[in-house]
Amino acid sequence: MRSVFPIGPISVCLTLGLGVAIVHPAHAYVALMAGQKARPLNGTFNNVPVLHSNQPEEVEGPGILISTSPGYAYASETGQALRNAEYTFNGEFGMHLHHKYFPPNRRSISRSDRRAELTLAAILINPGVRPVHIRFSKGAVRNSFEAPYLANNLMGVKPLGPRPWNTGPGDATAVQMLRGRLDSRLTDEITIPARSRIVLFQTDLPALGIANALLRGRSDGPFHIAVVAAKTPNSDRDVLAVLDEGRLAPGRVYLSRINDIHNRRIFSRVGGVALGDAYQATISHDLDTNGPLHVPFTSTDRHHFGTRDVQVNALASRMLDSSLDNVGTYGVRFDVDMNLQGNGPFELVMSHPTLIGGAPFTAFRGSIQIQTPAGLREVHVGLRSGQSLSLGQIDLVPGVVNPVRVSLVYPADATPGHLLSVVSASQLALVQERERQLDLARAGATSRPAPPPVAPPALTIAPQPGPITPTPLGGTGPLVPPPQILRPAPTPGWLNPPPPPPASSNRGGLAPSPLMSPMRSRSGSVGTGGSLVDRYRDAVEAQQQFLRDQRGP
Repeated sequence: MRSVFPIGPISVCLTLGLGVAIVHPAHAYVALMAGQKARPLNGTFNNVPVLHSNQPEEVEGPGILISTSPGYAYASETGQALRNAEYTFNGEFGMHLHHKYFPPNRRSISRSDRRAELTLAAILINPGVRPVHIRFSKGAVRNSFEAPYLANNLMGVKPLGPRPWNTGPGDATAVQMLRGRLDSRLTDEITIPARSRIVLFQTDLPALGIANALLRGRSDGPFHIAVVAAKTPNSDRDVLAVLDEGRLAPGRVYLSRINDIHNRRIFSRVGGVALGDAYQATISHDLDTNGPLHVPFTSTDRHHFGTRDVQVNALASRMLDSSLDNVGTYGVRFDVDMNLQGNGPFELVMSHPTLIGGAPFTAFRGSIQIQTPAGLREVHVGLRSGQSLSLGQIDLVPGVVNPVRVSLVYPADATPGHLLSVVSASQLALVQERERQLDLARAGATSRPAPPPVAPPALTIAPQPGPITPTPLGGTGPLVPPPQILRPAPTPGWLNPPPPPPASSNRGGLAPSPLMSPMRSRSGSVGTGGSLVDRYRDAVEAQQQFLRDQRGP
C-alpha cells in the first residue's frame, strides 16, 4: 500500500531575468568521413512531455531537485528563490531522473567502504478535485549498487543477448525502454486521490555513485511531478517533508553562470520538461550510385557533421540554471529508417568525432537494435571519442530496396554527436588501422617516454699487477670487438650504469651477478674476478645490450 497525503500550502517569492548572445561551435572531425559529406536526416520529435531531473547532476545533500508545481524553492547556495519548472501533465508523459551523490567530504570517501547514501524519490501530485489514474507501459529504476558504472568496461561491440549488460544505471534503464519492458519492481498502475500526493518510487543514491530512472505512462487527468533527495527517510512522510521545506538540494554549481548558459558558452544540465521522447527519421540512398552514406545519429549545435541538422528538442519549462534545451537527449528513443540500394556486403558503422586538442574519453556505452529483412540484432556498444566501430555487416540484395532500421534509447553518461554510416569494409579497415596506430603511439608516449640521447659511461679499467696490458686493436693479440658507440657522449652527472649483460655471459667460472655493472671500490679497482679479456668481452656485451634497450623493441 502507498501512503496518500493532502497537499499543503506553497510559498511564493521573486526570480531573476536572463540575457542573450552567440557562441562559436567547437571544432571536431570524423576520420571515416574524410573527403565525403554527411546527409541531414530532417527527422521529427513527437510531442510527449518528459520530466528531466538532471540538474544538478552532482547532488551534495538533501533537498528538492525539481518540481513542476506552481511556486518557488530556495537555493541552498545563495538563498535566492528560483521559480519551479511549472508544468501540468495530462495524458501521455515520460520521466527521466539522473543524479550522483557527491557530498562535501567526497575526497575522503573510499569506494571500498560502505558509503553514505541519499534517497532519490519521485512524487506525484494531484492538485485537482477528482482522482487521477495513471498506467505505466515501460521503464526501470537502477542505482550503482545494482548496475555499477566502470568507465572502461565492456568497450567495443558485443552481442547483447537476452540478459542486457549492466554498464551503469543509465544503460540498464535505457535497454528496458528500448525493449518496451516495465521493471517488475515498478507498479503498472496507480491512482492519486484528489488533492493528494503519492511517493511513486524511492532508490538509494550512494556517495560517489549514480541513480537513474526512465518511465513512460499515461494519465486520465492533470497532475504534477517532483523529485527530491532525502537523508535516511523512515517513511513516505519524511520524503514529503523535504518537499514541504521548500529548499533546493545543494550542488547547483551553474547558478553563478546564468549568462554563460544563455550565451551558450556552456550547456549546464537539463532541469525541466522537454517536449518529445522519440525521434524518427527516414532516408533513401543508393550506395552504388552515390557512394557511402553518412547521417547524424545524434547531433547538437556543436556536432552536426556539417549538416546543420540538430536533433535536440525544446523545453516547455525549465529551472533557471538548466540548459536551454534538452541537449543531452537522455532517455529519447532514436529510430532511423534507411532504405538502401546497392550490391554486396557493407558495414554499418557508428562514430564519434575527434575533438581537436581534446583528450580521448568514453563517448557512448549503450544498447542498439538493428532490424533488417534477415531479423533483429541487438548489440552493446562501448565507443570512445574519435573512434569508428562496425555495428555489423549488412548484406544488400541488388536491384531492390533494402530496409534497415537502427534504434537506440539514448543512455545517460554518454556524449551526443554520433555519426551513423554505411561504408565498404575496406574504407572502415583503413580508418581503424589509423586509429590503431594512433593508440599505439599514445600508449608508447604514456608508458615509455623517450630517453635522452646519451651513451653509456665509458668503461674504466684499473691497472693490474704485473706487466699485463690490453692488446691494441689491429695488433697481434686476441681480437676483441670494439664498443659500438652510436650516441653522443654522456652529459656530466649521468649516473645510471648500463644494464647487466645477458645471463649467458658466464665466463671464467664466475656465477651470474645481479649487479648492473662491475662494482668498483673507492680505489678504482674492479671488484670482479676473471681475466682482463673476459672483462673486456663482458663490458662490450653490456654496452651493446644497453643500446638495444635504448632503441626499444
